[in-house]
Amino acid sequence: MVEYDSSLNRIIFFLIYAITLSLLILRWKKALYVLVLSKDIFLYSLLMLAVVSIIWSFEPSTTLKNTVTLIGSSLFGLYFVSRYSLKQQFYLLAWTLGIVIVLSFIFALALPKYGIQSDLGGRPLWRGVFTHKNGLGGRMVTSSIVFFLLGYQSQRRSWLFWGGFSLSILLLLLAGSISSLFNLLIIILGFFAFQIWRWPYPVMVPTLIMMATISQSLYFWLSNNASVVFSSIGKDATLTGRTDLWPLVIDMIWKHPWLGYGYGGFWQGWDGESAYIWLNAGWTPNHPHSGYLALCLDLGLLGLGLFFLGFWRSYLQGFIFMRSSNSALDIWPLMHMTYIFLASLTESNLLESNSFVWILYVAACFSVRMRHEIKIKS
Repeated sequence: MVEYDSSLNRIIFFLIYAITLSLLILRWKKALYVLVLSKDIFLYSLLMLAVVSIIWSFEPSTTLKNTVTLIGSSLFGLYFVSRYSLKQQFYLLAWTLGIVIVLSFIFALALPKYGIQSDLGGRPLWRGVFTHKNGLGGRMVTSSIVFFLLGYQSQRRSWLFWGGFSLSILLLLLAGSISSLFNLLIIILGFFAFQIWRWPYPVMVPTLIMMATISQSLYFWLSNNASVVFSSIGKDATLTGRTDLWPLVIDMIWKHPWLGYGYGGFWQGWDGESAYIWLNAGWTPNHPHSGYLALCLDLGLLGLGLFFLGFWRSYLQGFIFMRSSNSALDIWPLMHMTYIFLASLTESNLLESNSFVWILYVAACFSVRMRHEIKIKS
């Protein structure tokens, strides 16, 4: 396993957030306008809960460090929205993710020691510029969505965007990230389902009822044939040990159900409350492999409730805005939030500091909230 210098990472992120704060100060009127107009009380409350959790945290120093970077990540999302239009955001994301794609191929082909992961007990899998194959898989889902929307929307240079989409899919396959590929399939299907909301009501309503009926039938079939489905894609029914881990995590959640163990205060190895998990699980995970369980451990059911209230509010407002727009790019907030909802079932980066996914979530929430308020005032 390749070792990475975490102290260097901290310095880099500190510089990024210091620059972000400086840029927001220079544009304080626009930033304040976004904060006031969005009125995202649930997001603000969730962030404040993470900050004050230092009071009851089982590891206050870790909570302090993590909340500083969480606020920094959220401020970066705020700057992203206040500085760039949605179209500009997409082109910046396309450039960024395009660079990630190129570097991941270079690392895997020219520097396989770093770009290929060989410590998983099976065949070597690509991880590109990330520390784990799941990192590459998750990022390529976002990359696929961005290039798909740009390719679908653009008439010029569409071949370039579809090329980025194809390379993203290829990296997903090389990373062996079946869950990410499955999530992407659902999100792409969701894109066409979202388009139905733009149809006239007499056509939209029966179409959605038919789709709901088919989806329910498919769900019952998958529930009764789960073992067959998992074995056909090379996965076990325990989701690589996750279903054995989750009952142990839930036991610890119920010991401090309302406020949790403080943001980042649970997973402290043998020296923290995570020792119970390590002792009984037979292996040493550093997160619960579920964003929802991770949030409960950090901030309890109160934190989980605040997240879902804010999530569904922004999600519904995203539907309202999308129906009044004809641009494919305006479906982005819904697609990214759908990805977060799905990925958080088996991955833990829901409310994670220094997280690209969280930054884009904050940006998506601000975007739909702002447009909703502007539409009401107009």
